[in-house]
Amino acid sequence: MNHELLPTALDALAKARASLPQQSRQVIDTKSSDTDPVTAADRALERAIRDTIAEQRPNDTFIGEEYGATDHAAGTTRWIVDPIDGTVNYSYSIPSYAISIAAEINGRVEVGLVFDVGHNELFQAVRGQGATCNGVPLQASQETELARALCGTGFGYSATTRKLQAQVLHEVIDEIRDIRRFGAAAIDICWTGAGRVDGYFETGLKVWDYAAASLVATEAGARFATDLPGIGDDGLTVAAGSGLFDALSDRIVGLYQGLAR
Repeated sequence: MNHELLPTALDALAKARASLPQQSRQVIDTKSSDTDPVTAADRALERAIRDTIAEQRPNDTFIGEEYGATDHAAGTTRWIVDPIDGTVNYSYSIPSYAISIAAEINGRVEVGLVFDVGHNELFQAVRGQGATCNGVPLQASQETELARALCGTGFGYSATTRKLQAQVLHEVIDEIRDIRRFGAAAIDICWTGAGRVDGYFETGLKVWDYAAASLVATEAGARFATDLPGIGDDGLTVAAGSGLFDALSDRIVGLYQGLAR
C-alpha cells in the first residue's frame, strides 16, 4: 500500500506500541459515567501519537478520545485517534483492545490503522487499495441470510442505554445465528471486514471508535453506515457484508424505531 500519510501513521503507531508496556492500567478518571474509565495509558498513548504526527506534519489537526479536537480548516488533514479502544478490557487485562489511527482529508478517511494488541494483528487500509491484516488481504463475509449471520455488538456506558440495547438484542437473537460481544468497536468492525463476523451493530459510537476501522471494513468489501436512527441522539452504526447489510440494518433500525414509539 502507498499513501503519503501512511508512513506517518505507521510511525505514530510504532511509538504508541513501544510506549504501551511502560504504561499503567490504573483508572485515573472517568468520562460519560462512572463505568466509562480513563487509564493513565489512554492519555500517554494519545499524547505519544499526537506528538509523533505533529513533529512530521505540524499543520495537521487532531480529534481524539482523550484530548478532544484542535481547530480544523477545510482541506487540511485531520487525524482521528483512539489510543485504546476497549479501555474497560484493558483495565481488566482482557486481551481485546486496540490502538486506532485514521487520517481524513475533506471528510473522507484515506488511511486507517487498527492494531489489535492482544492478537498482535495490524489491520491496515488505504482508500482504493484494499485492506489487510498483517499483510494478508481481507474479504468481508458473503453471507446473505440474516438467519445464518453471526453478528457482533456492543453496549453503552449508561445503564438506561444498555437496557434498550438489550431489548433490541432480545428481539433479534432468535432471528440470527448468534451474537458475539468482544468489547472493542474498532476490532468488531475490522473483524467484519475480515469475515470473522458477518455483521455488526451498536449505538452511540464516536468518530474515533470507527474512523480507521470503517475504512478497513469497506476496503474489504463490507458496507458501513453510522448515524442511522438509534436511541435518541445516539446514532446506530451497522457494518456487514454487502449481501447482508440491507437486511441487518433494516431490522435493527426497525427495532430501535419501535422502541422510540
